[in-house]
Amino acid sequence: MSAREVLERARAAARESASPKRIATAAVCVLAGLMMAIGATASRGNDLRPARTTELIGLVRAETDRADALRKQAAALRDEVDNLTQARTGAAQGPSVTELQAAAEIAAATPVAGPSVTVTLTDAPATVQPAGVDEDLLVVHQQDIQAVVNALWASGAEAMTVQGQRVGSRTGIKCVGNTVVVHGVPYAPPYIITAIGDHARLEQGLRDSDYLRVYRQYVDAYRLGYDVTRQARTEMPAYTGPATFVKAVAQR
Repeated sequence: MSAREVLERARAAARESASPKRIATAAVCVLAGLMMAIGATASRGNDLRPARTTELIGLVRAETDRADALRKQAAALRDEVDNLTQARTGAAQGPSVTELQAAAEIAAATPVAGPSVTVTLTDAPATVQPAGVDEDLLVVHQQDIQAVVNALWASGAEAMTVQGQRVGSRTGIKCVGNTVVVHGVPYAPPYIITAIGDHARLEQGLRDSDYLRVYRQYVDAYRLGYDVTRQARTEMPAYTGPATFVKAVAQR
């Protein structure tokens, strides 16, 4: 056999061995194209794997819309209650307008205005790090705010706000981490408590509080913030917190 015949047979064998590879490659390409076409049809041009950020933004927007709708519903219900109350005053045995107004004021259901005293509480500066003193004693806690609120109520406060929110008998103040929550809204310091009432009585009540007397010692020693100021006139909004009491049940 000549050298030429040997070379031709070798090339023919190579072509025969390569043929299955080409067939397999073509099959893979066809399959990939088919999958891409199916995916495009299923997604209709949308991303089949949306980013988590996109999902979160959508969730926030949905919850915001829901909150707006609930606020509008609450406003509509308050208007309905007001209309029914006005109609009730015309009944023969209904309460008088004066009685209804007094009840509304007690429930903090109406805006009010008058002379006020404001107490501002702040944490000690971060640069204050006294040896042997727990850092937890250098920040404002819910009991500090509550002590101010209680002292003002006891001194004849007619209305009060904490962080600008009207507070009433159903208001709870609690610590969550390094923030204080009022009506479900978290706040960071400074904490601002304002009470409408007689200036002298309110200020005297703050001075007479045993708890606040100890708190002021920390103010002097570790520079916690405690500032009391007067305002000639302050306008306060109506109470918008929860309208019902929630009973806590102990677990046994």
